[in-house]
Amino acid sequence: MLSISVYSASAQFRIGAKAGVNIVKINAISFSDQFEYGYHAGGFLEIGLIPKKLSLQPELLWSQYSTTVASSYTTVYQNVITSAQLQVDLSYLTIPILLNYKFVGPLYLQAGPQYGILMDKGQSILQNGEQAFKKGAFSMIGGVQIRLTKISLNARYVAGLNNINDIDNKDSWKSQAIQVSLGLVL
Repeated sequence: MLSISVYSASAQFRIGAKAGVNIVKINAISFSDQFEYGYHAGGFLEIGLIPKKLSLQPELLWSQYSTTVASSYTTVYQNVITSAQLQVDLSYLTIPILLNYKFVGPLYLQAGPQYGILMDKGQSILQNGEQAFKKGAFSMIGGVQIRLTKISLNARYVAGLNNINDIDNKDSWKSQAIQVSLGLVL
């Protein structure tokens, strides 16, 4: 009982908000082989595990992923679809759970899993985009965070683990993203 009291007294909590840019690519034959831009915004809670060294950081973020249908499909459907229909915008409610490790000075290393819930699928791919993507996506995150009192700068790589293609199993679609964000501790 005493150890629980000592642990809870030493635990540190920080709550904050963050926003930034997503640089996203979906690896698949069906999509262009270039990175597209999106955004993310939301909040985080940091729970100190080992004071000033190790913490757990769950987050709740709204993330937009964008991509474009591959050029090989535009030649097949050139008279049927417009360039706006070739753009695919996916909005996810993402829940990363990260472990922060203080490396040196204000530099922290971050790693952990993320689950994304597909909330909105842009009307594209001949207005059937809502049928094309799975409703959930698992990812792994690795990155760095620089903390300056109440402000943090984050850079992360997000690697999609599961196939998000909900049409068939012939082509595996996996996302990858670079996230850069600015956070503010409230």
